[in-house]
Parts: sequence; C-alpha cells; structure tokens
Amino acid sequence: MSKIDTYSLEHHKSLFTDENDHKDYFYVQIEEHPYIDIPYRAESYAIEFLKKGSIVLQTRLDKIVIEAPAMLALGPNVIRSFSKNSEEILMDIIFFKPKFFLETQTNVFFLSQYDFFENSEMHVFPLEKKNRTKFEQLFSLIQENLRTDHFHQASILRSYLYVLIFELDSMKQNLPQKESQNPLFERFKELLVKDFIQHRSPSYYAENLNVTRKYLSEVIKNNSGKTTREWIDEMIILEAKVLLQNKSLTINQISDTLHFSNQSVFGKFFKNYTQISPLEYRNSI
Repeated sequence: MSKIDTYSLEHHKSLFTDENDHKDYFYVQIEEHPYIDIPYRAESYAIEFLKKGSIVLQTRLDKIVIEAPAMLALGPNVIRSFSKNSEEILMDIIFFKPKFFLETQTNVFFLSQYDFFENSEMHVFPLEKKNRTKFEQLFSLIQENLRTDHFHQASILRSYLYVLIFELDSMKQNLPQKESQNPLFERFKELLVKDFIQHRSPSYYAENLNVTRKYLSEVIKNNSGKTTREWIDEMIILEAKVLLQNKSLTINQISDTLHFSNQSVFGKFFKNYTQISPLEYRNSI
C-alpha cells in the first residue's frame, strides 16, 4: 500500500503563517504551537529545536513528553500527533521535502540511512549546554539565510541541513544506550509496523518470530501491558484515522485498503474502538 501524504508542506505553512510561496522548504520560529492531536503523516521531513517549554509527541503508538532543550527529527512516513504540555514554548522548525534535499545527491537513499527520522524511539535528542549552543548557532544561520531571497539560498540551506543531520547522527552515536526491552517484543513491533495491513492474526506474528502464540502473547503482555491483539488493532485504528483525513478516499476504499471484508465490518471495528463511526470521525476533523 502506498503511503498517504495527508499534510502537504503547503498545509504546514498555512498552520504557521499567511505566506504563500512554492518553495520545497519552510522555516518558522514559534511561541505558540498549532497542536495537532489527530494522527497524521506529512510529505516533508522536519528538524525541530525545542528551546523553551515542553510538548507531548506521539509517534505511532509511542508517546513521550519532550522537555527543552531538545532536538526532534521526523520523517515523512511517521504517523505523529502533538499535544500541549506547558503554557510557554519556543521552537524553531525547518521543514523540507525529500526531493529538495536530494536534488544534488547521487545517493537517493541518503536520508533513509539515518534511522532517527523514522524510528519512534530515536526522534528525540536531549541537549546539553555545549550542544544547545551549537544548534542555536546553526538555526540562527538558517534563519539569516532565509530572511531574504537570494541566488544561493537553496544551496546554502541544503548545506546547513547536511550539518544538522551529521550533528544529530554524531549525538546519536554518543547517547547512552537505553535499557532494551525483550528482543522478541522489539522484533514483534518491527514486524507489526511492516505487515499489519496484510496480516492481523496473532498467529502470523508468532510463526514469523518462531515462537508459539501463547509465548509471544506472554512476552508482549509483560513488556507493554497490552495483548498481541490490542497492538495489532491499535495499529489498524491509527492507520484508519490517517486515511480518513484524505477525503478523496471513500470509506469503502479505506475499508478495502485495510483488508476488511466489507465496509460494514470496518465500520463496526472502528466504532468498537473509538465509539464513533468512520464517517463521524471524518466529519469531526
């Protein structure tokens, strides 16, 4: 299934400013965040510098409170939502489309080799004082470069983005290793993200992980407090919420995309988890 880009770069711009240009990148400094508490994908990458305050970020089924100072890195395929956690906030954000960054790259897979853009457990980088100063300088240079149009603006921005990515990757290498969860649970989550559209049976995941269904269920329950079935169903609901934002898709098409036998079965499944129908959810957005 192809990914549905629900938030275009133009839509992101409209959340922050009245400016209307057709560039493939966008920088903003904000003191008020347009908290988007419905899950969505975007067509652009985002590198964000939280200077003051805190914010709640949910990516896929993982939720984290981010305290300033911190860096965030999000790739297009990540389903995310934001909610408020403090009255005061100060944040710099640079959005850019993949085609803009890769315009001068011979390696079209350059961005995908940096797993912090897509891995839900790697999006956030807490900053120490020396790193905070470094990123403050970088974002100040980006802001100055984008203040007025000039011939080399795009090329200079691209260079700063390279520096940001390399700096984040260097930080990732030096961060203390998090206490890992059960390796089987980690492999289950990786497989789930890849296959949940086509496969909704707990038995499928147990067979592919070479364990019994009962043992897999015990490991997942002990590590998360949720059953295998709950993990699968919550991933489907999350994907359904993203697809329902794309109003060019009928609910029947969404039902087919998610491999339900018919729209009625999809509707009952969705309402069982959310207490409203797919159409009611769509109309509430």
